[in-house]
Amino acid sequence: MKKRTNVLIVAAAFIVFLTSCSQSPKQKQETVKIAYLPITHALALFETAEELESTKDGLKVELVKYGSWPELLDALNANRVDGASVLIELAMKSKQEGIGIKAVALGHRDGNVVIVSNDIQSAADLKGKTFAIPHRQSSHNILLNETLASAGLSIDEVNVTELAPTEMPSALASKQIDGYCVAEPFGAMGVSLGVGKVLFGSEELWKDSLCCGLVLTDKFIAERPEAAKELVADYKAAGNALNKEKAKEIAKKYLNQKDKVLDISLQWISYNDLDITEETYNALTERVKKYGLSDNPPAYSDFVRNDL
Repeated sequence: MKKRTNVLIVAAAFIVFLTSCSQSPKQKQETVKIAYLPITHALALFETAEELESTKDGLKVELVKYGSWPELLDALNANRVDGASVLIELAMKSKQEGIGIKAVALGHRDGNVVIVSNDIQSAADLKGKTFAIPHRQSSHNILLNETLASAGLSIDEVNVTELAPTEMPSALASKQIDGYCVAEPFGAMGVSLGVGKVLFGSEELWKDSLCCGLVLTDKFIAERPEAAKELVADYKAAGNALNKEKAKEIAKKYLNQKDKVLDISLQWISYNDLDITEETYNALTERVKKYGLSDNPPAYSDFVRNDL
């Protein structure tokens, strides 16, 4: 009887073992560190982090906040983060200098505006004025050049200054500058304060313009290809899901801005269809060369990954 009991125990244990082997193993949680600045151009990234946080297992995004583009680039270039939401021209410059990174998606579509003081009526009125941009390596610099070109002016005919985005609305209000172009929501802040107005939207100056992008390090892509692929797919899906209502909800959580500012800002920007096409990238590189941002920007095939 005892022998029979032992046999039954062994059989039961074997069945439990087989059952456990047949079940799918619990997916290991993986964390991806992505750098960002607190701007509306990064809302698709914020939404991705929120969506992945709501799942029990699998990929998670650790958002790493920086206060300036140079700080963010230092972290990205040194592989202290796995990727970043960053001005695409800055990423192109890093790639040109030998840093191992790839652009895998856009940050947004449209969404940039040229803000000028209320007494300026046209682009021609900017001659001799002071205009602020966040960085020389930016779409905002290109849009300033396009604005001036629309009036037959060149960049040499205005005083260009680089300012932190947060300083631009107050600088316009105090008349230190006469206009600016910068990531949102700081253009909307100038409008909401009543100290500036929109002279041009980016779509009027440069159709399908590129500005910010999601960039991943070559190290991350090579060492964790499945995580990279999952992140990019989730990111693009998050962008497609960001209607105005959802975008405002995420923006309020991460940007600490007034409703009026966000309502204005989110009129100008969208997050759907975040693929970087070769056509739009080549249009960017033409402008980068034309306006002196770089003589030798990286080729699409070297810099953009649309296969993740």
